Amino acid sequence: MSELHFSQIVGAQAKKYSTKIAFNFRKNLTDHWVHLSWTDFDKQVNVLADALLELGVEAQNCVGQFSQNMTENLVVDFALYSIRGVMVPIYATSSASQLDYIVNDAGIAILFVGEQQQYDIALEVAKKSQTLRKIIVFDADVQLHNHADAMYYTDLIRLGNQSRNRSKVEALKQAASANDLACILYTSGTTGNPKGVMLPHSAFMEGMRTHKIRIHSVTDQDISIAFLPLSHVFERTWTYFCMYVGVEVFINFRPLEIQQTIKDVRPSLMCSVPRFWEKVYAGVQENISKMTPFKQGLVTWAVAVGKTYNFDYLRKEKVPPLLLKIKYNIADKLIFSKVKKTIGVENANMLPTAGAKLSDEINVFFRSIGIPIVYGYGLTETTATVTCFDYTDYEIGTVGTVMPDLEVKIGTDNEILVKGKTVFKGYYKNEKATREAFTDDGWFRTGDAGFIKNGSLTLTERIKDLFKTSNGKYIAPQAIETRLTLDPYIDQVATIGDERNYVTAIIAPSIPALEAFATTLNINFTDSEDLLQKPEIISLINERIKHAQKDMANYEMIKRFKLIKKGFTIETGELTNTLKMRRAVIMQKYKSLIDDMYSDTKE
Repeated sequence: MSELHFSQIVGAQAKKYSTKIAFNFRKNLTDHWVHLSWTDFDKQVNVLADALLELGVEAQNCVGQFSQNMTENLVVDFALYSIRGVMVPIYATSSASQLDYIVNDAGIAILFVGEQQQYDIALEVAKKSQTLRKIIVFDADVQLHNHADAMYYTDLIRLGNQSRNRSKVEALKQAASANDLACILYTSGTTGNPKGVMLPHSAFMEGMRTHKIRIHSVTDQDISIAFLPLSHVFERTWTYFCMYVGVEVFINFRPLEIQQTIKDVRPSLMCSVPRFWEKVYAGVQENISKMTPFKQGLVTWAVAVGKTYNFDYLRKEKVPPLLLKIKYNIADKLIFSKVKKTIGVENANMLPTAGAKLSDEINVFFRSIGIPIVYGYGLTETTATVTCFDYTDYEIGTVGTVMPDLEVKIGTDNEILVKGKTVFKGYYKNEKATREAFTDDGWFRTGDAGFIKNGSLTLTERIKDLFKTSNGKYIAPQAIETRLTLDPYIDQVATIGDERNYVTAIIAPSIPALEAFATTLNINFTDSEDLLQKPEIISLINERIKHAQKDMANYEMIKRFKLIKKGFTIETGELTNTLKMRRAVIMQKYKSLIDDMYSDTKE
């Protein structure tokens, strides 16, 4: 199917799979899943394509989606592709100012929105926008407030059913080109305004082809959950790949409900960011800590057996000895199977994760107990995957080997450079940023530093995040932060030290874990703010930091820290929509705390 344009892929799958379920969706956890077959999905795509022509959408016009994950998102995507339109997905958590910027930058005239929150923000933007003229609402419970330029999605579908644009849609499909722009994905931007990444159909088509080569165990018998926002390039490309292969997809509506969704669906596939597995790992370790010494010893034995079995033998394509097989089966029955069932991943085929640093400790633990995390690396500008673990010979500490027919090399300052068909065309209406993103000979500059050894890529730091102390020592803050957030008492960390003579940190601790600790030691406190002032709590966090950094260089050690009772959030602007830290915002917001940590220069 590699030769098929995305304007034709749904129709081809409908002919192949007919009544096979393509998607499942529910709004509330108590609702039954609503199933959508390939035939019905194809019909909805066609009707909506007709309707979009009625609204005046022309070839390569930009249409926006400002919604959480819903089946309708994908119907809109492929209806647009059918008429050579351009999809501009916008994170459901975006603020009015963020939405306003994207709407005006991309010239969006038609915007699809999800629930009341997105609709109200869209209305606010529409009042002053020179481009936005129509808002279409997915959720029928949203109050439109009699706004003349708003309508429900169901009414648009009725318009499509009454239209006579079928022949025009078919003509546009035939005229579709691999060079047509498919999406503009705006990077969430840790500094400044977001940039619109232009991804042509050729990039997605190549991504489908190379993923099929690399992860060939994925078949139309698999079941996947769309957990990450579809506005994220990782989830978007992964879900497209699932469609390309014929995988049945369950769409998770609210991210906070994912743990229950996994248990309900028991998927064989699901992509996620490392933060998800960090939370799961913390939960598993907490349960282990409550076990009797005998059971803890049993878990330690089982994990050691699993590590030998999976890393020393299966990873190296060697046949495990009979005795080791027996031990592994016992460990699996007593420990591993129960952990996997509790999480909901006992049927897992592969669980891709990328988007941030994944701790080696977490990676080894889950791989040892038979949970097939597939760690990888990619960017919006590369249509997601650049490298990922292979089935065998993967190396912990790396992000895997390069995808088929993609080129990667290391440039100046150890920057990772990429060239290939999945690399973007450029930034929308931003020639300066586009020029800066490429070397003179056409390699995309990722902004990440790393090295290649034995064919595997290792990331060392994000070049823009790298800072230098006043003593001339370079610090990679993410390396420090990843270590510390493995600790059950530490939830988030922002490392500071640029042009300073030592490293400090703003730490958002796990309040429930500290409350439990205080209760155990009979430490009295009135509220969380009072709790964080207790000398015993300060001492505890200090010891946890020292333990986490015990094998790091002295100049990397956190010398001082401040505890905050509320963590960094998207809503307060400290995190991007992809959960990356906006360090400039954090530095400004906590300036007084930071200054206080450097007020005594005797360090």
